[in-house]
Amino acid sequence: MIQSLAISPTHRRDTFCWNYTKSGQYIVKSGYWVAMNLMQIDEDVEVLQPSITKLQAFAWTVNAPQKICHLIWQLISGQVAVTRNLVRRNMRCDNYWPRCGEPEETVTHAIFQCPPALQAWELSSTPSGPQTFLVPSVYANMDYLFWRKNSIMKPEDDRDPYPWIIWYIWKAKNDKLFRGIDRDPLELVRYAESECQAWHNAKETISAPIQGQPQEETQVLSSGNICMVDGSWTSTAQFSGMRWVWKDSMERIQLMGSRNLTRRETSLHSELEALRWAMESMIQHSTCQRFGTDCKDLIAMIQEPQAWPNFSTEQEIIQTLRLCFSDFKISYFPRTQNDIADSLARNARS
Repeated sequence: MIQSLAISPTHRRDTFCWNYTKSGQYIVKSGYWVAMNLMQIDEDVEVLQPSITKLQAFAWTVNAPQKICHLIWQLISGQVAVTRNLVRRNMRCDNYWPRCGEPEETVTHAIFQCPPALQAWELSSTPSGPQTFLVPSVYANMDYLFWRKNSIMKPEDDRDPYPWIIWYIWKAKNDKLFRGIDRDPLELVRYAESECQAWHNAKETISAPIQGQPQEETQVLSSGNICMVDGSWTSTAQFSGMRWVWKDSMERIQLMGSRNLTRRETSLHSELEALRWAMESMIQHSTCQRFGTDCKDLIAMIQEPQAWPNFSTEQEIIQTLRLCFSDFKISYFPRTQNDIADSLARNARS
């Protein structure tokens, strides 16, 4: 494993990278996966209240934009910045809610019980009652909006505006808090309902997806030379194989190279190593400026090297070699058009 690590030719300092993504950059999805799968909880927390998991799961299936689904999930999960939540996290703030004089702001109060929010719900088409909706529980209210209200009144064409009403109630709260702007509840409801209709109309106008397998778009190089490169890697083999094939404008093979090295960390490391070797060979033996590969990640890596910190050392060498090319280009080709380099790279691995 140590022998497979590349060493910077300029002795660049080591940097941190995230080991749970292919590129080495941290993304929230991978962090969530680590938290859910690798961080073990020492003791099970005793649950004394009904589970809200079903509510949280349904929030992502609401027929509305993702940003609204996310807000609804945050409201159910208690992940929004109301004063009660801030105080629980030991953040100093004034519990007093200036919009209506309530001594403490909660999620339920902000969305369902604050007078402007209450007026908005009363003016909306959502059926309500003292024992069914707008009760002092965000879970009961969301349960009503998700399921129980549909037994009272089914929304027309499944165009239910309540997600937009929640969204604009929350925005109106922030407008009052940060900008001192009061929103009229009737205007809020009408705007939310119009946005709901516009969103559903826009969804209907989107053309249906084209049936069948999409064809890969390839670049056809009608003139000039090209060097096809490929790397071969498996987690069980001792070596990584690499191969390049230089063809002229008539697709006649002019020169080729094949070799193996101690197995690299990943298949992408092998692809990069193959490209590096091909570039060095073209500098020595030809005037070829163009390279072809069947690895899309390799092209993305060359185009945005800073987005792939896992490969920073190899990229440093590649970028140095690029200075020797006046018109360096790398293009994607399907594996069927890169079969010679692919098969020879696999043979070189063994």
